[in-house]
Amino acid sequence: AASSLQPRPAPTPKRGSKPYATSWTAAERAEIANHTDNGSWELIDRKDVPPGRALVRLIWVYKRKGNGALKARLCVQGCAQIPGVDYEQTFCATLRAKSLRTLASLAAQQGLSMRRWDFVAAYLQGELEPGDVVYCHPPPGYETTGLDGKTRVCRVIKPIYGMAQAGRRWQRSLFPWLISWGFTQSHSDPCVFTCQRTIDDIPQSLIIGCYVDDLFVLYSDDSPVKCADVY
Repeated sequence: AASSLQPRPAPTPKRGSKPYATSWTAAERAEIANHTDNGSWELIDRKDVPPGRALVRLIWVYKRKGNGALKARLCVQGCAQIPGVDYEQTFCATLRAKSLRTLASLAAQQGLSMRRWDFVAAYLQGELEPGDVVYCHPPPGYETTGLDGKTRVCRVIKPIYGMAQAGRRWQRSLFPWLISWGFTQSHSDPCVFTCQRTIDDIPQSLIIGCYVDDLFVLYSDDSPVKCADVY
C-alpha cells in the first residue's frame, strides 16, 4: 500500500530526527551487506565503462512492514535499460491460479499438509548470462571515488531487483536446483514440481508450486524432521 512507503531518510538532523534516520540507515546497510555477500557488482572507474553503454540508476525503495520493521531495498531503474543491449529475454513463468486451486483441493482430499515458504533476497541468488551485464551509478549515499577523482560506478554482474531480466534469471536458477534434488517438472504447468521419497520405510509425497520467490509446498508427513529430510 502507498501508505506503507516511506520517503528516503535524511542522514542529518536538519532533515529528520536522529533516531529515525539511524533506523533507516541500518536498513540500508543491511541491504548493502546482502549485495556485498552476494557479489552483486564490482566497482570500476568510469573510464572502464564500454563506449556506448549508458549508466542506469540504482534507487532506494523504503517500506515499513506490518510488524514495524524497516525495509530498505536497492533496485535498478529497469525502465532505463535498453533491450538488446542490457538484456535479451525477460519472460518468467508463474504458477497458474487454477494450479494453486488444484493444489489446495488435492491437499484437502488427500490430507496433505500445505505451507508457504518464502526465499530471502531471491532475485539476488540468480545468475546473469554473458551479455546481460548492466552498468549503474553507485547506490545513493554510498558513493566512492576512484584514482581519477571521479565517482566509481557499479558493474552489475548478478540480478538485482528492478532489472528487466531479474525474474527470469532467478527462475533459471531455481528450476534446475529443484530438478537436481529429484523433483519432476509438470508438463501442464512448468511451475509445479513433484517428488516421491521413502523415509523410514514410509512413502512420502512432496509437491511444490512456484510463484516467483514463494513456494507452496504440499507434503504427506507433518513432521518437521521428515519434511526437512526430503530436501
